[in-house]
Amino acid sequence: MRSENANKYTFALLLAAVTLGFLTILWPFVGAVFWAVVLAILFQPLNRRLLARMPRYPNSATLLTLLLCLLVVILPLIAITLSVIQEAASVYHRMSSGQMNLVTYIQQIKAALPDWALDILDRLNLSTLTEIQQRLAVVAGEAAKSFATKAVNLGQGTLSFVVGFGIMLYLLFFLLRDGTKLAPRIRDAIPLDREHKTQLLSKFTTVIKATVKGNLAVAAAQGALGGLIFWILDIDAPVLWGVLMAFLSLLPAVGAGLIWGPVAIYFLATGSWSQGLILTAYGILVIGLVDNILRPLLVGKDTKMPDYVVLISTLGGMSLFGLSGFVVGPAIAALFMATWDIYAPPAAENTPR
Repeated sequence: MRSENANKYTFALLLAAVTLGFLTILWPFVGAVFWAVVLAILFQPLNRRLLARMPRYPNSATLLTLLLCLLVVILPLIAITLSVIQEAASVYHRMSSGQMNLVTYIQQIKAALPDWALDILDRLNLSTLTEIQQRLAVVAGEAAKSFATKAVNLGQGTLSFVVGFGIMLYLLFFLLRDGTKLAPRIRDAIPLDREHKTQLLSKFTTVIKATVKGNLAVAAAQGALGGLIFWILDIDAPVLWGVLMAFLSLLPAVGAGLIWGPVAIYFLATGSWSQGLILTAYGILVIGLVDNILRPLLVGKDTKMPDYVVLISTLGGMSLFGLSGFVVGPAIAALFMATWDIYAPPAAENTPR
């Protein structure tokens, strides 16, 4: 008996040690592994359809799925990135050549401010343009320093990004090809009842699909609508601002408003009432409704999580895990709720039939 117990404890320690060691090895590329799993979940139905049409060529079907994944994801990103770079360079050229002068904008805003707002500026020592320029110079200097630091870090991280991207594609190929074989082995290895394992894995898969598809759909819609109204109102660099609104829309409720809101305030403060009112109404009634309608339908409905849980888990996930957090946060929250439902089922499930 002692020998059997000793063998069990020794094997358990060995299993924990090698698992921890393997996770430590994978940790530098945890982002690549995570997104390979996410993309495999999203594109597995497509791979199954292609495999059904060419059952004798599983490698070809998987390679075709991988190529379609690249075309769907990479080509739009390349086109948008080129447009953003072109518009960002144009904005920088206008600012450096004096065509876009911040002092002029400040003068326009100051002339439109009421007396009580000017009193506040006096208390903040911002009543003269010289003081405002000095403050802006300090802020611009800090921003330039921060941008330079990030540019250096980006250059140093280019190799690691290329390696991580290659690992993601390599792992994605095998997850797509062998996913139907790996999934049962992983499910069998989890030390839980079969019903509980099925419930948790189903919840995880559903949340991944709903979160990625829903958030990306909301981001694309808000970015396109925001860029469209900026183009209609003849605002510089509409594609650049649209992309920024798309990224910020990953933050539920407040994201895109961080871009169009200050622009609308500027229009109203400088007397451009028609543009300011149009942008404000469009931002609230069109861009805002996209978030309020699509996100609960595409994310909250499938995940069966309250809107406030989706919001908090998304914000918390992005603060901890960066951009990947908009998937990781809701997934952890969904597993948390599913696990507690298993431990303490709702009252309706405990009532005798």
